[in-house]
Amino acid sequence: MRISDLAERSGISAHTLRYYEKTGLLSASKCSDSNYRIYSQDDLTSAKFIKRSKECGFTLAETATLLAIRHDKSQHVCAEAKLITSAKITDISQQIAQLKQMQQTLQQLEHYCCGGQESAEFCSIISTLERE
Repeated sequence: MRISDLAERSGISAHTLRYYEKTGLLSASKCSDSNYRIYSQDDLTSAKFIKRSKECGFTLAETATLLAIRHDKSQHVCAEAKLITSAKITDISQQIAQLKQMQQTLQQLEHYCCGGQESAEFCSIISTLERE
């Protein structure tokens, strides 16, 4: 299948697929006589794997490692994939905590602001953000 077919079947744009090729995440199985990239069913499976990895929040580097495990399962152990996943869970938990703190701060700023039509010279949000 050509890149347009791969894009349609994987739900990933051709531009993004080319980027994945450039970064080494994906490669065409072969080229046609007219120099078109030709993709196999396994390439489609890899593209979908990359898409699902991205949806889970894995970075391209983490996805590359997971793909390496997928492509050579007999040379890897399950613990390798679990370690990557556990680290991602920790990262996401930290991000959630930071976002909750941001949300709490913003809610406090919003609560103390009158939101009226007065001059912004007296806006509690602006004056709070101006403080060091």
